[in-house]
Amino acid sequence: MALASMLGIETGTLFHVGAAAVGLSAVVANSVVAYSIVKYVGAGYLVYLGVKTLRERKETGPIKIPGATSARIAFRRGVVVNILNPKVALFFLAFLPQFVNTARGSVASQLVFLGLLFIGVAVVIDGVYAMTSGTIGALLTRNARAARAQRAVAGVAYLALGASAAVTGSNAK
Repeated sequence: MALASMLGIETGTLFHVGAAAVGLSAVVANSVVAYSIVKYVGAGYLVYLGVKTLRERKETGPIKIPGATSARIAFRRGVVVNILNPKVALFFLAFLPQFVNTARGSVASQLVFLGLLFIGVAVVIDGVYAMTSGTIGALLTRNARAARAQRAVAGVAYLALGASAAVTGSNAK
């Protein structure tokens, strides 16, 4: 079921790729100010998530998912969760456009290409996570030190992404 959920999440990402290509292409191509606002709001949110994650003191335990689910339900939940996930929308609005160069052609097609590349990489990485999550998850949830280390790594990663998004300039001029 983890693989079905992962495929649902990546399918939901297609929504964000389309939204970025349709709506954001005009912003990236025509408004440096609007792009900067979205970029700094996204960077700020990533920094907020990093600080929140690093400050969290709650000990983790096994995650209980109510009710048995089928692969079809897990897939559907993955799609819906990812479409409604504001973090994914912020990623596509604040981070991905930094790699677009208006001198290289259509902004929308570049965003679609980058989005599909992102999905391809995510399928491979998240697929490995899904296949190994049961074993590793059981080990991590039994060890408080591992849970703290996991939170520290996640928090630092959010902070690094936020800082990168804030200081990296746009190619759209």
